[in-house]
Amino acid sequence: MDRRYVVTALTYAIAGLMLGIYMAASKDHGQLVTHAHIMLVGFVVSFVYALCHKLWLNAIATPLARVQFYLHQAGTFVLTVALFLLYGEFMTLETLDPILGIASLTVFVALVLMTILFVKTPPHTP
Repeated sequence: MDRRYVVTALTYAIAGLMLGIYMAASKDHGQLVTHAHIMLVGFVVSFVYALCHKLWLNAIATPLARVQFYLHQAGTFVLTVALFLLYGEFMTLETLDPILGIASLTVFVALVLMTILFVKTPPHTP
C-alpha cells in the first residue's frame, strides 16, 4: 500500500505543479484553490499515508486498507476535478456543491479509516 500511495502522491504532485506553472505563465491565478487542494490533499496527504503504511502499518494490504486507499483516491480525484470545473467557471456552484460535499466527506471517511488502521495496528517492538 505504501508504494501505491507514493505513486499516486507523485502523480498529484505532477498535476499540481503543472497547474501552478500554467497559472504563473498565464498570470491567471483563478485555479489557486484547485492547485492547493491537488498539492495538499492529493500529494501531501497521500504521501503521509504512504509513510504511515511504510513505517507503522507494515505495508499491510488488508481489505480495510484497500477500501481506505480507494476512498481517498476517489474522493480526492472527484474533489479536484469539481474544484477545477468550479474555479474555471465551467459549471456553477449550485451544480457542483453536492458533488464537492460528497467528495469532501469521502476524503474525511478515508481519514477516519486511516486512523482506525493506525490505532488497530500493534506498535513495532525492536
